[in-house]
Amino acid sequence: MALKIEKTPIEGVHVISLEEFSDARGRFVKIFNSDVFAKHAIHFPCKETFFSVSLKNVLRGFHYQAPPMAMEKIVWVAQGEVLDVVLDIRKHSPTFGQCFSKNLSDSNRTALYLPKGVAHAFLVLSESSTMVYQVGEVFSPSHDQGIRWDSANFKWPIAQPILSEKDKNWPGFQGFVSPFEGKA
Repeated sequence: MALKIEKTPIEGVHVISLEEFSDARGRFVKIFNSDVFAKHAIHFPCKETFFSVSLKNVLRGFHYQAPPMAMEKIVWVAQGEVLDVVLDIRKHSPTFGQCFSKNLSDSNRTALYLPKGVAHAFLVLSESSTMVYQVGEVFSPSHDQGIRWDSANFKWPIAQPILSEKDKNWPGFQGFVSPFEGKA
């Protein structure tokens, strides 16, 4: 299986089918190849990589980093399964306010590429999950922002997820003033 990149209904968001090599020893998975990304007009300058470990029914998000420290991301699951949701917050985008969702898991070998100007959230579906983030900008606490998880136009399959205090208290999408101008 070769690394494959597909567009989604939200401009700039791509589904990445990861390349996997398996044998009697286990698995080896390729996440990123700059030549393949460049063929899809994606120029990803990875500056930082980190991961989160979360338990079942934990919901993280919607998160984004505001300009001038906005970041694009590649997100994938090293262990477990999540429902990953992206919210377009670029005010001049034809899909402003729309969401795209995809199940990501260690078994489906799927990742997402997220451009600047989309907010990201995920709900853990398995007993636990390890979500890996490769980002195009260094994390900046003073630019870290979010939108309340239940205020966007998305029907989560859970009424009362486990949330951080920060995620409980983000402002809602109603009346949101985006710091992002462009389409992609």
